[in-house]
Amino acid sequence: MAKTIHELIELQLSRRKVMQYGVGAVLSSLVPNAFGQAKMKLENQGEASKLLGFKAIPVAHLLDEVIVPEGYVAEVFYRWGDPISDGTTFKMDASNSAQDQLQQAGMHHDAIQFYSLPRKGYHSDHGLLVMNHEYIDAQILHADGGIFDAPENYTKEKARKEQYAHGVSVIEVRKIEDNWQIVRPSAYARRLHATTAMAISGIASGSPLLKTTADPLGQEILGTLNNCANGMTPWGTYLTCEENFNGYFVLPTDKGLSKKQRHAFKRYAIKQSYYGWHQHDERFDASQHPNEPNRFGWVVEFDPYDPNSMPTKRTALGRFSHENVAINIGENGRVACYSGDDAQFEYVYKFISNKPWDGTQGAHHGALLDEGVLHVARLDDDGRGLWIPLIFGHENLTTEQGFDDQADILVHARLAADAVGATAMDRPEWVSIHPNTSDIFISMTNNSQRGNAGKLAKSAANPRDNNQFGHIIKLVEDDATSTEFEWNVFALAGDEGGESTIKGDRYANPDGLMFDSRGVLWLQTDVSASKMNAGKFTQFGNNQMLAVDPQTKETRRFLTGPVGCEITGVVMTPDLTTMWVNIQHPGDVPKALKNQGVKKSPAKPNAASNWPDHQANGRPRSATVVIRKEGGGVIGS
Repeated sequence: MAKTIHELIELQLSRRKVMQYGVGAVLSSLVPNAFGQAKMKLENQGEASKLLGFKAIPVAHLLDEVIVPEGYVAEVFYRWGDPISDGTTFKMDASNSAQDQLQQAGMHHDAIQFYSLPRKGYHSDHGLLVMNHEYIDAQILHADGGIFDAPENYTKEKARKEQYAHGVSVIEVRKIEDNWQIVRPSAYARRLHATTAMAISGIASGSPLLKTTADPLGQEILGTLNNCANGMTPWGTYLTCEENFNGYFVLPTDKGLSKKQRHAFKRYAIKQSYYGWHQHDERFDASQHPNEPNRFGWVVEFDPYDPNSMPTKRTALGRFSHENVAINIGENGRVACYSGDDAQFEYVYKFISNKPWDGTQGAHHGALLDEGVLHVARLDDDGRGLWIPLIFGHENLTTEQGFDDQADILVHARLAADAVGATAMDRPEWVSIHPNTSDIFISMTNNSQRGNAGKLAKSAANPRDNNQFGHIIKLVEDDATSTEFEWNVFALAGDEGGESTIKGDRYANPDGLMFDSRGVLWLQTDVSASKMNAGKFTQFGNNQMLAVDPQTKETRRFLTGPVGCEITGVVMTPDLTTMWVNIQHPGDVPKALKNQGVKKSPAKPNAASNWPDHQANGRPRSATVVIRKEGGGVIGS
């Protein structure tokens, strides 16, 4: 039987001996959430009851609560505005200041990870929760709304509060007498936000494309934003992914921009801002600072165990709307990072490190993510695929085709992927890797533009025109460092014309994916409010989380969320007895309620949802929910 990583470390084995025991054994015992506790062989895997032991719950229609199966308990644990340590408590009237927000949970919780304490331990009763805060709802964040509600009242204080409500939270948690608590105060507690100083590493560091007036060397960036999903490295650091960064910049004029800059801005949709930050922070005016958008859209690494560590933007992983990063290790120890670009007709990428990981812990291993090759996927109609390297001078990635150097290719990864003929997908989102087989699962949420006039028509890998419901793709590789793979459509979501291939409880718009160490695939949905509980989407009700047996494909509904929310982000303790799930943007008004005249406003932020506090003058708050089995036991079994 393979030794655990802790035994290996204690024996101070050399890399050679680590490799003798097997990288798979090292990984599976080291990082429970990303790689599994141990590579357990699932006996009688075809029998779904071996994996899914709970009774599925029904669809929830406009029910403003979190519902879990019989025998389980779900409790609100960490809400927007809750102090991360010993900061100011939340004020329901939205009167907390920007300075208060710096020490409170950000808005719109997204992906989440658990890190055991102490660092080299493997414990299920004490650790750190690290989670993203993707974006904000100004009508809920401020008493009188944001830039579009009260433009005359849009102050620097408001802009700062919005910036501080973005980013990442690190909180310390401990289980005391079967109850989980947030440790306050905590030396580990930390917030990253849209003005946090961050280093730039990799080939693009110092590139002319990243230099600005404020940073003439192109080596330090202020802030991270639109932090969607994440990744956990096997050496114990956190990866937060910058997704729709384009929506933070305005481009009032393109005069003075080069032809190449105009083309790149169009390809990355740099035009209009969700907010008004440019009024008080001019770096978000792309016409004045055309390189500032190039400084976002990266994967950011930081050490959650060190609250003083400086986050680093790892440019070798490419710049695009990163959903998450899923990591696997090749037989030779080299690191593979998979990531989807979450937009219609975008691509799936894979980075392969040049050097191997030696199986030990420490943030210094992040340097592995600075040297390697970024690839993009081509999925051929015959069920085979190719990872195409994005290397300057190869294929069409030349000066003649408009690329200056390797840094240019990384900054403009979408343009590089266009040039080499990658397969444009239906909004590739989360990637998750099976702990036993290393098969790669990728959610394609939807693409209503597929097959429309002037748009790409359906193909084998994107088999529906007007893909309203989405699907899941599975890739099979010989090794994490392979540049060839086989693929198939694992599931067609929805229920239209008998096309769905789901076995069991149906869902639409698959988004979040997470394999636990038993091999259960936890799947979360993101039906937008513009469609929720109306028309063809009525049958799916509120957004939900389901458990899937990847062998039999049996699917059971495990959780439904409150009105208007997205279910996104899930993590479990190493012993699988505690689960945390994030509920994002409750209070968005579903189409079904809009049809009844319901309208959210700063004066009535709880028009659609008043979860989780349900106070008469309350406001909806994104929150983390903790879930356990009554009497204890493995979640989902």
